[in-house]
Amino acid sequence: MSPGTGAALRLLAAAADAKAVAEIGTGTGVSGIYLLHGMRPDGVLTTVDPEPERQQFARAAFREAGFATNRARFIPGRALDVLPRLADGGYDLVFCDGDRLESLDVLAESLRLLRPGGLVCFEGVFADGRTVDSAAQPAEVLRLRDLLRAVRESQELMSTLLPVGDGLLCAVRRG
Repeated sequence: MSPGTGAALRLLAAAADAKAVAEIGTGTGVSGIYLLHGMRPDGVLTTVDPEPERQQFARAAFREAGFATNRARFIPGRALDVLPRLADGGYDLVFCDGDRLESLDVLAESLRLLRPGGLVCFEGVFADGRTVDSAAQPAEVLRLRDLLRAVRESQELMSTLLPVGDGLLCAVRRG
């Protein structure tokens, strides 16, 4: 994650006055730290990742960054197995940095999770410039194109594409 993407996430979490954030793709905890810095002091980050080892690393990174253990909830598993178990309308922001092939399904689950006025953000949507390259592309890039089109055409979302890092697609769920 680039510092610019992290700063944008921190700002978006703060602007949303986020108390509950879901993160798809824990990684090493970098994005989670940015999100936690932007969230309310009593906010909780729920982070989902299929690899428990990554979550252990992120847990240590959060602790080292000074966050209390009750500020993050770690759920191991595939996003599409875990997200259906999370509360409808219970989240202020959903940040997606997981399997690109699942992006449309993750979008649908994210919309269910978000409160009206909540934000959904997808990281890496430029795919190193491949989403606009007319050459033949792998399935994950084609799925990102489908995601961009679906968000742009949605009547339920107001969206923008921020040119930070490798592209941050952000959308607000309309009331």
